[in-house]
Amino acid sequence: MQQLSGLNVDLRQMVIAIETAVSLVGMNDTNHGKRVGYIASKIAHQLGFSNSDTQFAFELGLLHDCGVSTEQMHSELVNHFDWDGAYIHCNIGYQLLNTFQPLSKFSVPILHHHTPWSDLIKLDINNYDAMMANLIFLSDRIDVLSAEHYGKGILLAKEQVVASVTNQSETYFSPELVNAFQKIQHSEAFWIALEDRHITRYIWDMGRLTSNQPLTLDQIKHLSLIMSYIVDQKSTFTAQHSVRVADVAKYLASEYGLDKEQCEKVEIAGLLHDLGKLHTPDYILEKTGPLNKIERSIMDQHSYETFEILRHIEGLGEVASWAAFHHEGVNGSGYPFHPSESDLPIEARIIAVADVFQALSQDRPYRKGMQVKDILKILNEDANAGKLDKEIVGLVNCCAEACFEVAKGTDPNNNQAYLNLFAKSCFQGAIMDVTL
Repeated sequence: MQQLSGLNVDLRQMVIAIETAVSLVGMNDTNHGKRVGYIASKIAHQLGFSNSDTQFAFELGLLHDCGVSTEQMHSELVNHFDWDGAYIHCNIGYQLLNTFQPLSKFSVPILHHHTPWSDLIKLDINNYDAMMANLIFLSDRIDVLSAEHYGKGILLAKEQVVASVTNQSETYFSPELVNAFQKIQHSEAFWIALEDRHITRYIWDMGRLTSNQPLTLDQIKHLSLIMSYIVDQKSTFTAQHSVRVADVAKYLASEYGLDKEQCEKVEIAGLLHDLGKLHTPDYILEKTGPLNKIERSIMDQHSYETFEILRHIEGLGEVASWAAFHHEGVNGSGYPFHPSESDLPIEARIIAVADVFQALSQDRPYRKGMQVKDILKILNEDANAGKLDKEIVGLVNCCAEACFEVAKGTDPNNNQAYLNLFAKSCFQGAIMDVTL
């Protein structure tokens, strides 16, 4: 399989990036996945699991909520011990990871990580997957029960958390897992380590332990597609936005004359450019009118959040900057970094134009998608004002109809892999269609 020159990305780094992105949905609590991974690994160690199985439990904890994109779903999951709609994100997570061979081993435990132990042992799945699924369920509920006490008396509240979990032994949780938890909970260090400033350092250290699984180009693109799916489901109005921006950007990069390798990198940056929107409140993305100053100030942070997620992936290099620069103006306007014109590479300029073109072609809560002539009018105005690159906008003018087909997903040469990977009836539209 093809290894993209200049990108030497390790799987562990991408797993941590997925957790970092998904946990942003928690808004005021962005470390849930990290804590679940930590708790699961400590219980696994107490049980005498091998190092590889303990690492499996840790990464499973990081990934367990990859099917969560909205504040509303996150709120339901953390405010109810056993929410009837929990299966939705379990199904989505299963489908996303089951399509990707290096992470498919996590898919079955994720599918069942909200299944009570008394039901789980009746299912036709192997003992290992059942135990790992229940380990994550237990770790998840320990964190949910503890979350309000971090930084303000967790050592006083821990007995209540232990009692709550112990009362659910044999019904929700495996007695073997509960017994292991009862042993490790005596250590004050176990609880103190869950506080934000400590858990982030722990994950940072764990991220330096590579998986020794360098990803091929196809695998990097596949993981980027998974991440783009997660963020695009944040709102009904952004469905497929990231993948279509990636399509348009790759098309323009090719028309501009960039070599194949650079075009592939541009596509990956396009897929990842809006990851930071997972930290944008749902009501802002769904607002039917103009944003006020406060809402705009919140929205303007998403590009920086994208950068923070991607810059920690060793080997991703300049792709992180291209993705994060998608709202930067050539004249220094835009946000959030305001690079000089000389520091704004052509790849980032291409993605910026592709982002505007695709967004204007797509229905949004405050307007219908525009036609080509109206899109070009806005692009040319922005180019003349120095916001967008004139050369790239000129290129769009020359191939506007082709760009429009790509942006709308009607071009037969678009990223068909997206549809093949994620257009599965069992979860198509599940996040937005379900009544919460």
